Amino acid sequence: MRIDIVSLFPEIVEGVLKASLLGRAVDEGLIEVAVTNPRDFSADKHRSVDDAPYGGGAGMVMQCGPLFAAVESLRGRNSCERVVLMSPRGRRLDQEKVKELAAAQDLVIVCARYEGVDERVSDALVTEEISIGDYVLNGGELPALVMVEAIGRMIPGVVGKWESVDTDSFFHGLLGPPQYTRPTEFREMKVPAPLLAGDHAAIGRWRRKEALRVTRARRPDLLKNLTEQDLELLAEAGNEAPVPERENEP
Repeated sequence: MRIDIVSLFPEIVEGVLKASLLGRAVDEGLIEVAVTNPRDFSADKHRSVDDAPYGGGAGMVMQCGPLFAAVESLRGRNSCERVVLMSPRGRRLDQEKVKELAAAQDLVIVCARYEGVDERVSDALVTEEISIGDYVLNGGELPALVMVEAIGRMIPGVVGKWESVDTDSFFHGLLGPPQYTRPTEFREMKVPAPLLAGDHAAIGRWRRKEALRVTRARRPDLLKNLTEQDLELLAEAGNEAPVPERENEP
């Protein structure tokens, strides 16, 4: 898959693309990511890409010309059939949208800056707007990288074992179950017995029940299309110790 990111700050994007699993995936050719700077397509000697908004107001607005030219320059390397603008007013990014984007052959991501982009960019250049949450950052680079990393996990070979992706939170609609590693006891806190017994069927059942329990406690809106077995597991979980609420869930 090829992803082209249109950004005024390539250094923000390029630094992340060299690190961790995503950097390795780029090095191995599993995913191709390139950055295009719209400033290179400015029509004046100062390489301006923004101007004051019509009607007045604070801040500056990114101009149409450099953004249209930057995206159009990608044709031949990118189909430009999907051009996404990272925007607070866009559709909220979720796992289903990530899967959809990962199935595409290529993708263009436009990163806004300042007070945003000229509305004609939204009207005639981009095909959709996507948000990573109800808050505002200084620009679209970090949201774009969040989306690229999420998409990258959907590409076979980027994560060492597909099972790691298949058991991610949200991949099958639920939050993930609790995870434990050595030691088996730490400060009088013990690893749950089912995980130590070596019975894979029992382990699978325990993990499903815990995923349902955690999801009910923290994201009940995700509990959809449950099977009869899921309902039985939830009933069992209801008779056991509740999962504590946490304000900052990773």
